[in-house]
Amino acid sequence: MPLTAQDVERFEASRARLEAIAYRLLGSASEAEDAVQDTFLRWQAADVDRVEVPEAWLTKVLTNLCLNQLTSARARREMYVGQWLPEPLLAGDPMLGPADTVEQRDSVSYAVLTLMERLSPNERAVYVLREAFGYPHREIAEILDITEAAAQQILHRARKHIAHGKARTEIDEAAARRIVEEFLAAATSGRTEPLVRLLTEDAVAIGDGGGKVPARAKAFEGALAVAKFMRGLFKPSKAKRDIAGGSPEVHLTTANGIVAVVAVLDGRVIGVICPEITADGITAFRSQVNPDKLERATLRWAASDHGEPLFIAF
Repeated sequence: MPLTAQDVERFEASRARLEAIAYRLLGSASEAEDAVQDTFLRWQAADVDRVEVPEAWLTKVLTNLCLNQLTSARARREMYVGQWLPEPLLAGDPMLGPADTVEQRDSVSYAVLTLMERLSPNERAVYVLREAFGYPHREIAEILDITEAAAQQILHRARKHIAHGKARTEIDEAAARRIVEEFLAAATSGRTEPLVRLLTEDAVAIGDGGGKVPARAKAFEGALAVAKFMRGLFKPSKAKRDIAGGSPEVHLTTANGIVAVVAVLDGRVIGVICPEITADGITAFRSQVNPDKLERATLRWAASDHGEPLFIAF
């Protein structure tokens, strides 16, 4: 039987939550949208009058679709050109989901999304459902067809993996913004020494070009290497202008809940740099320049008020 208007409304009432779950599970907004659409098709084909709790039914279907996607994604990412990084979401994007608690904000931070790539599909699902959405272990067990005890053990392992790779001590947004502004000022001055002082000794810089935009396949490691790379990144040159198609505006905004650097050219987002900042300094730069992963950011940018750029690059 075709869905009634009420049945469609029941699904739409869950859409935002489903998209937020799928994004955390997959690290890709476009894949998250596809997973939610596939969930709708399952809903359309189901005998929905017999579904007692639509939210639980939809979450189970979506999560299992994402688990299948994660399993196949591992094989695809082994063949990915260069480093794979999540798709960044700019401030105000509804797919970011709830951000009321530390756990919810952490679960969508760019650093944690990157760390979640190390988890098994089940570990990632349990971590997201519990930490970001507060599902009780009983419901998680039902969603994943495992025991409640297994869900608790999986969460313990996932938390341990995430904690091992997380920044040592985080700082507030205002302080993070000041540090990034100071770093950008130093980078555009062409001097390496001030940059090194703002970095931790074990700092890294990683870029995802997806084989479509030049990006080093191997991460830069160590304060000096990262400082030299970032200094060179903002050094004006005709080659950079040719690659970018012009001289982009550089703005400070937030992406995935943290201060981020956004490069915009003719209204199109061509790069998002997400720094990871601790009380000891900047410990990582993760740069997304793959145009396929910046389409949603461009749409969000066009719909937002972002003010004047810090400077014009290149």
